[in-house]
Amino acid sequence: MSKQYILSIDNGTQSVRAILFDLRGNIVAKSQVHLEAYFSDYPGWAEHHPENYWQAVCTACRRLWNEQGISPATVHGVAVTTQRGTMINLDKQGLPLRPAITWLDQRRTDIVPPVNPLWMTAFKLAGVASTINFFRGEAEANWIKAHQPEIWDKTDKYLMLSGYLNYRLCGNFIDSIGSQVGYLPFDYKGLKWAGNLDWKWQALAVKAESLPELVPPGTVMGHINLAAEAATGILAGTPLLAAAADKACEVIGAGCQQPNIGCLSYGTTATINTTSKKYVEVTPFIPPYPAAIPDSYSTEVQIFRGYWMVNWFKEQFGHHEKLQAAEQGVLPEALFDELVNAVPPGSMGLMLQPYWTPGIKVPGAEAKGAIIGFGDVHTRAHMYRAILEGLAYALREGKERIEKRSGVAITELRISGGGSQSDAAMQLTADIFGLQTSRPHIYETSGLGAAIDAAVGLGLHPSFDVAIKEMTRIGKTFEPIAHHHQIYNELYHRIYKKMYARLQPLYKEIQQITGYPKMH
Repeated sequence: MSKQYILSIDNGTQSVRAILFDLRGNIVAKSQVHLEAYFSDYPGWAEHHPENYWQAVCTACRRLWNEQGISPATVHGVAVTTQRGTMINLDKQGLPLRPAITWLDQRRTDIVPPVNPLWMTAFKLAGVASTINFFRGEAEANWIKAHQPEIWDKTDKYLMLSGYLNYRLCGNFIDSIGSQVGYLPFDYKGLKWAGNLDWKWQALAVKAESLPELVPPGTVMGHINLAAEAATGILAGTPLLAAAADKACEVIGAGCQQPNIGCLSYGTTATINTTSKKYVEVTPFIPPYPAAIPDSYSTEVQIFRGYWMVNWFKEQFGHHEKLQAAEQGVLPEALFDELVNAVPPGSMGLMLQPYWTPGIKVPGAEAKGAIIGFGDVHTRAHMYRAILEGLAYALREGKERIEKRSGVAITELRISGGGSQSDAAMQLTADIFGLQTSRPHIYETSGLGAAIDAAVGLGLHPSFDVAIKEMTRIGKTFEPIAHHHQIYNELYHRIYKKMYARLQPLYKEIQQITGYPKMH
């Protein structure tokens, strides 16, 4: 058992990590390659060259063998997990036709394929016509067909980043059901490509033959080929297994298999997820995503640019801590925790609504961020704490929506992602939710989730139940402080929950006057 290792390749937004796990969920070795930032030819665009993703994967793998002294022969299987919704067009030779449009890209098109009037009438009656139109306008495929028709005409395969990396590793056009989160003709309830009569085939420019074969998480999709061995050092013939998208993997990597455990991800996008065997739309017509466990769903509420806001604060206002940390030889995060702890719960009345990027339906496309309650006592420290509190309030609202729609109470929390490394953020979350809040034993939960998928698929653990029990455990637990919870509860119910409804008319006026965010 000791030499049965699984290689997880985790291609996130900011870096690619190659991580070797043992069957107890311990990290044996890890290598990280930072990605070049996305580029924007126009405001709001966010693109990345597919070859750069692949080269980062190759470099990360080679560093494992060369710098960590690990033998590729100890790797029993490989699984890929990636950022969601990043799309790649390939030609007949399997070469990229244009840069990948990443999930951060904000372009839209008004030139969309027509949908049968009967469908549109039904959508209007159901009150979801605006959601369907949003879907059509957001779809990267529709934008490319409308604005780069020559590229769309040459597109032989249209893949998510996960499907592209699988293709580079094993030569097959195949992807996991668990990775299909994006503007594609996917049947979220049936966990498969949409049926022939589904409205999505009309609403999207995508053709069935350009999409990869889909298999459940834990399926052997192929084997590492000779070209991939030459590029990565992973031995040819090593099985490549289906995992799932990074958030889905994060959920099982954090041990959140039961619907009563909420998984908070404090990453670039902050989310709250639960795993369910039941199909539950937390927001009508916004489906739950495929889980990293076959035949299961991941109910999710997102706060776009969630912990991105923490980095935004650090970049705009955190120079003092950065300099001090460099002088003291400590991580800046430790000093930012001191900032949080210097301020009482509730930030002396400073309340933040974290809609720095609008939502789809809740909040609406007009939403903006807001901070209210400023006074002469407030400093940068209050503002920093208010950001963390605002994110936790928004996620608590998400928790309550999930509970209402699913009928299952969330009784404990696990937190993963970069923000989980802050004890101050963990304690504050426990206090706002009034729930026991734990961080997993390791920070690399999306990589671990992919390794769990591979371990089950290879038969190294007999089931997902056993694999999750054996490979995940709690690191540190934070209990809510009653007095703090009481303050937060009042602020949440009496102020936070009323902010959006009261400010929404003003957001709409701002949008009309300034044209930002752009109306569609």
